[in-house]
Amino acid sequence: MKLSFRNRIAWFSGIAAAMTIGLVFLALYGVVYWTAYRHLDSDIIQEKREVMRSIQWRSDTLFIGDMTEWKEEEHQEIEVNPTFLQVIGLDGRVLFRSANLQDDTLHDQPFLLANQYVNSLIGIKRIRQGHFPVLDPAGEMVGQLIIGISREESAIILDNLRQVLLVSFPLMLLILFVATSIAAAKGIAPVQHLIHSARTIGEADFHSRLPLPENRDELYQLAMTINALLHRIERGVQREKQFTSDASHEIRTPLTAIRGTLEVLLRKQRDRDYYEEKVRGVIHEVDRIQNMLDQLLQLARLEHGSVPTNVRAIDLVHFLRDLRSDWTDRLQERRMQMTMDLPAAVQVHTDPTLLTLILDNLISNAWKYGREGGKIVLSWHADHRQLVVSDDGPGIGATHAAQVFERFYRLDDSRSSSVPGAGLGLSIARKLAEVLGLGLHLVSAEGEGTSFILDFQDRG
Repeated sequence: MKLSFRNRIAWFSGIAAAMTIGLVFLALYGVVYWTAYRHLDSDIIQEKREVMRSIQWRSDTLFIGDMTEWKEEEHQEIEVNPTFLQVIGLDGRVLFRSANLQDDTLHDQPFLLANQYVNSLIGIKRIRQGHFPVLDPAGEMVGQLIIGISREESAIILDNLRQVLLVSFPLMLLILFVATSIAAAKGIAPVQHLIHSARTIGEADFHSRLPLPENRDELYQLAMTINALLHRIERGVQREKQFTSDASHEIRTPLTAIRGTLEVLLRKQRDRDYYEEKVRGVIHEVDRIQNMLDQLLQLARLEHGSVPTNVRAIDLVHFLRDLRSDWTDRLQERRMQMTMDLPAAVQVHTDPTLLTLILDNLISNAWKYGREGGKIVLSWHADHRQLVVSDDGPGIGATHAAQVFERFYRLDDSRSSSVPGAGLGLSIARKLAEVLGLGLHLVSAEGEGTSFILDFQDRG
């Protein structure tokens, strides 16, 4: 059964209300029933005390010693509030009965020492019967006294109450269902408003936001969450557009250079040295494209979480010395030095392969933008378990600092090839740091150099 959310609320509320009202009605009927018949049973008990005094046992025989009680009007007539009396022996024979029973007999019950109360009929007259054991002087049961009184008034009250409850039950459920439907419709009106607002947001209209409800309730939180999601989607779409534009530009630049070089070579014959120089230039541009594609592939794997890790304890001092040796030739190209400010021994838990990639990208950034003839410093801050890669270059202003980890972002606005690279290294470094559970952030100011801080605090 497919129901709207509003009708489901009304339906389930109706079921809960039906169960609650049903239990209340049953409890009400039970209380009235118990009260009515308890009153009748009290009257029967009072009558039993009076009648029992008249029943005597002599020579193995039951007899009525005093007939005064049996001759009272209530035991003689049946028109108004009659009381019926009957004594039966253990063999089931009726020994005595009141005159108002005439030819009728009160229905007996199994002989028990405990008192019993049952509802019964005499003809069409509804009565309440009490069954009481008759005992001899030795305490042995020798018969049973049955007392019956009219229960017409109680039965009529209970019948009327039952009819009222049976009629009221479906009417109350119907009223509750309608009221709950109206309340549910009013309650979900803000949801309908959010749905309508969400439908107005087109596929390319992610700058729009849902209106926030006045009450700061769950719907307010839902709208806030959806707006935050739309904000992330908008930023993601913008990044993808920027990525497409940047990737196209980065690929087009070397391809344009290659095409221009080849067109020059085709115009006229050149000497061998000229051809070799131009071919080397083409190879350089091809390598540049290849390197960028490799970085893009690596970045894609990082973003999809498909990079395996092999975390283990390593000696960071020995590790950094080996890394410095690998950079010796490139440092000499720009007459730069790499110094290390490290304690005698530092142990960290990480993946050495991924850590090498992170530090290569950070050192590469310092090598590109650091001052020629300057130095790169690797230092360890033991108090915070941080590895810092610093350079003495021009530094990065606050405007650029928030964007340096974005893909294809480079400080040279013209995107010329004066500084090698495609602007992916720092983005890759941050993704790798996230994979390893390391923090990576930037501290820099214009004219004061740049420091990248790799935080091992959580890794130990």
